[in-house]
Amino acid sequence: MRKSVLFIILLFAVSMAANAQKFALIDMEYILKNIPAYERATEQLNQASKKWQGEVETLGKEAQDLYKKYQSETATLSEAQKTKREEEIVAKEKATAELKRLYFGPEGELVKKREGLMKPIQDQIYNVVKEIAEAKGYAVVVDRASATSIIFASPRIDISNEVLANLGYSN
Repeated sequence: MRKSVLFIILLFAVSMAANAQKFALIDMEYILKNIPAYERATEQLNQASKKWQGEVETLGKEAQDLYKKYQSETATLSEAQKTKREEEIVAKEKATAELKRLYFGPEGELVKKREGLMKPIQDQIYNVVKEIAEAKGYAVVVDRASATSIIFASPRIDISNEVLANLGYSN
């Protein structure tokens, strides 16, 4: 009798622990795709990136043109003129590399612009997900788009549409 009571208590404790952990999924790509502000921000980033890439390519082309001109005239140049031209080419290549780093480096303008445009949207999504998780008692909310180890998940635990609705975007 004592073993059966202990077994029932143990079973009850295990079932309570299993029910205590609630999980939910979101699909961040799906959510972002349905937020117009994200689409506008992405377009602004693409335009800035193209503009800056054009500037870098123009400067790089100028360096290439200087080098080609140098190669074609090398036979007629004195040593002092060769040295001067080589320095000009190196300076132009350095300027190109510096401009590329300034725009596209790890702390470049593109990263700053992306952070300025995307961070408010991501923070808003995070806050809504947090509110939903706290209200419904979810212990963990996993992003389906970035969790590559998820093989299958029930659509019942996907709260992406609820997140969109709370953000004011019904789908």
